Amino acid sequence: MEPDLFTAAAEERQEKEPSSSPLAVRMRPRTLDEVVGQRHLLKPGSPLRRLVGEASGPAGPSSVLLWGPPGTGKTTLAYVVSKATDARFVELSAITAGVKEVRAVIDGARRASGGYGKETVLFLDEIHRFSKAQQDSLLPAVENRWVTLIAATTENPYFSIISPLLSRSLLLTLEPLTDDDIRGLLRRALTDDRGLKGAVTLPEETEDHLLRIAGGDARRALTALEAAAGAALDKGEPEIALTTLEETVDRAAVKYDRDGDQHYDVASALIKSIRGSDVDAALHYLARMIEAGEDPRFIARRLMISASEDIGLADPNALQIAVAAAQAVAMIGFPEAALTLSHATIALALAPKSNAATTAIGAALEDVRKGLAGPVPAHLRDSHYKGATKLGHGQGYVYPHDLPEGIAAQQYAPDALKDREYYEPTRHGAEARYADAVEWTRKNLGRKRS
Repeated sequence: MEPDLFTAAAEERQEKEPSSSPLAVRMRPRTLDEVVGQRHLLKPGSPLRRLVGEASGPAGPSSVLLWGPPGTGKTTLAYVVSKATDARFVELSAITAGVKEVRAVIDGARRASGGYGKETVLFLDEIHRFSKAQQDSLLPAVENRWVTLIAATTENPYFSIISPLLSRSLLLTLEPLTDDDIRGLLRRALTDDRGLKGAVTLPEETEDHLLRIAGGDARRALTALEAAAGAALDKGEPEIALTTLEETVDRAAVKYDRDGDQHYDVASALIKSIRGSDVDAALHYLARMIEAGEDPRFIARRLMISASEDIGLADPNALQIAVAAAQAVAMIGFPEAALTLSHATIALALAPKSNAATTAIGAALEDVRKGLAGPVPAHLRDSHYKGATKLGHGQGYVYPHDLPEGIAAQQYAPDALKDREYYEPTRHGAEARYADAVEWTRKNLGRKRS
């Protein structure tokens, strides 16, 4: 790390007055062995172990991309490397830095390597915020190992990081922390000299609620613990009561990034829960999307698709409900739109299911793409324009309304497809009626089973 005068002064104050720093900062691990969770990344010989100088030999440390949800330890791992490595450590944030700052670091790294034999480790936080051109500026330095890059991102790197940079780095995926991981961290923070030094205790019921609030995020857990401990000490209480925690932390923050991967993951889970008829799970994912500030029109669009894709004619009203919900949502917006979306989600989740409409159009499209089309039968062609009769268009066509049954046994499909059957109705819900209807009509059309 290369702190300026003010940074150095701030760090000195933090050492003399630990309480001037947030609890989450004070409890940052100083070594890889103190890191909570991520054991799969901390085995002997791992890239992170090599970065802190725990390995020797001709193979140097590799640049790494740390990918994981917030609060799983990406910044913490970089901090540990900064304290443990003998290399020159430089930190940048993609939120504030640009190509100019990156080039300055690279130039400094080349001077340090050539003049003093000192390697440089560059920690770049929020790398997904860099444009393609900004990421391109890193390539020569990473490829020639002028710097060893540690880049952190909460976004899927296969979508947010350029391929050349991905191929020159090792992708390390951080897993969400378990409740046991967070519990161990909380208990350490309660007693550690860098933490609360035993000033308060944490009863089991309060600890359990704190774990729910954390949602696998270590930073959130420590922030909530510090706030609740402060409130308890202000009251002169030796322990953090559940009521104190509930008063201090109004509710759990939603673990959902509506601009990243979780946007698609939670939306997918909503639709799959509806498809699986689990109304409670569907409402859970709907609530997560609402609480995260998702666009209600996006949710409504997904419900309309689900109504046709997964329900279809098993409940013909499902699409009407979904469309009505979309129209209502567009007119009223949140917070009242939550009621409409709940109404539609419950109706779709509990509706009988059929994907027959989905598979039917899929099979028809597949045949068309294979070239199975052929000319429209002559008797079905347009006969209204001059000269059509001479071409034989419309000749022999039987008008179904002229027949008592209202159905004419004549060929409608092209020759290559005259016996193809795409729609295979289920007997679920109202589609049983359509199954009877399609069986009757095919029989009266004189169709042969394909």
